[in-house]
Amino acid sequence: MTEMKQEPARTVVLPGPGAAAPQGVELRHLRYFVAVADAGTFTHAAERMYIAQPTLSQQIRRLEELVGTPLLRRRREGVWLTEAGQVLLEESRTVLSLVDHGVCRTRQAAGIGRPRLRFVVPPSLPDTLTVQTASRLRSTAARADTDIVWLETPLDGEFGLIRQRRADAGLGWIDPAAEACPAALEVMTLGEFEPLAWIPAAHRAAPGGTIGLGELAAMDIVHGPRRASPQTYDAWLTTLRGASPRFAFTDPPFRQSLPMTLPSPPRPAGPPPCSPAPAAASWRGRRD
Repeated sequence: MTEMKQEPARTVVLPGPGAAAPQGVELRHLRYFVAVADAGTFTHAAERMYIAQPTLSQQIRRLEELVGTPLLRRRREGVWLTEAGQVLLEESRTVLSLVDHGVCRTRQAAGIGRPRLRFVVPPSLPDTLTVQTASRLRSTAARADTDIVWLETPLDGEFGLIRQRRADAGLGWIDPAAEACPAALEVMTLGEFEPLAWIPAAHRAAPGGTIGLGELAAMDIVHGPRRASPQTYDAWLTTLRGASPRFAFTDPPFRQSLPMTLPSPPRPAGPPPCSPAPAAASWRGRRD
């Protein structure tokens, strides 16, 4: 963990009622602010932006003075966004994305740049789908003389990154039960995919390769962190609670858990066993 220097307490001067919009906010202020929010610490953000940490801290303080309210809470474990900071972060991403996209289009018009496609690839998608789609897209983009910017980040069910013009296209899950897709979006279905999970090799369902929802809901299931794929996480939670209303996922054993599903038999009361778990077996679940 990177140690963060404790900054002295300070007072942010708030504008009075009826004050005009803050003057002097520059794009660099927004870029620095987004970098700190993404990195979680001033130290890591300064490294990513190739500037000194004191300079970065000074620019963030200046931004808070210009906006008129604290944007970050400094803590030993890192920084946390205030409610105002969360709003500014979302707006900053939109502004910076529009500016970058506008500059790219301007360069294209002048004949000094190539078209660019910003494509979202969520980290929780099946490897087969991701590899096949990325390979085909790269080939198509090469023939169209287009550059691709890969954005490896979660994509919510409303496809917010695309609707906010922070991305041009992306891969994501569509709920077949939904009445309609988000407005102003063109959607192409690539196929249906069965969920994969891992269960102990000794489990009675392992040899057959399938398991019912009722039996699955009775097990302790570790699902990857919700932030990796909120839509998929919530959909599975709703489905499993249909079989067992009190079902809840077991907390991942690691802070940075992989987006995978690990069911295991419910643990008996008492201390955990010292021996390692048996080898796991892959299975494809059925919905009956």
